[in-house]
Amino acid sequence: MSGVKRNVLNVKQKLEILQKLDNGESASPDAEDVQNEGNTISHSAALQSVETLLDYMGQRGFDYGDITAVRKICVDIQQEMIKQQKQRRITDFF
Repeated sequence: MSGVKRNVLNVKQKLEILQKLDNGESASPDAEDVQNEGNTISHSAALQSVETLLDYMGQRGFDYGDITAVRKICVDIQQEMIKQQKQRRITDFF
């Protein structure tokens, strides 16, 4: 996984975002700040990595529960991708 950059939030950043969400505020600017730091991995790259992991797990005979948990991650990534695409379309429309 060399060359893959990830978002890493410190505890303070996580708490600030959670507090904003709890107060009904948007945490998007905070998330965008972290994303703009260049420590990101695209949804498609993450999805590809998870799918590769699923293939590996299937070949090695992992427990069904473990495979199901990883499949849930795929669904979560896909839903986030769709959500962001919709937000971009709305933004582009206006």
